[in-house]
Amino acid sequence: MSRGVDERGAASLMVATCLALLLVAGAATGLVAAVFRAHRSAQSAADLAALAAATARQRGDDACAEADRFARANAAALVACRLDGDDVVIRVEVAGPRWLGQGADPMAEARAGPG
Repeated sequence: MSRGVDERGAASLMVATCLALLLVAGAATGLVAAVFRAHRSAQSAADLAALAAATARQRGDDACAEADRFARANAAALVACRLDGDDVVIRVEVAGPRWLGQGADPMAEARAGPG
């Protein structure tokens, strides 16, 4: 038996370090997935609201009121609605994840019109 450094417990430290790294990587992946999902929801809500607004405008109704109604129905908030020629441009915002200090909510913009 050689008289060297006692290595008992070294594997436990390595396993604990690897588990901690996996936990951090999993949390980061979860945050990225949540932000991606929230942005896709915002884009879908913006697209639907823009199409509804363009349809309302063609009927002679209030396009922005219709956009607001469709945005709320899709769990989004209408941030901006403007008429650009025959097109309607919509910007919406959805509540994003609040993990690790993430404070900004995802926004999306869409344009729709007859052309």
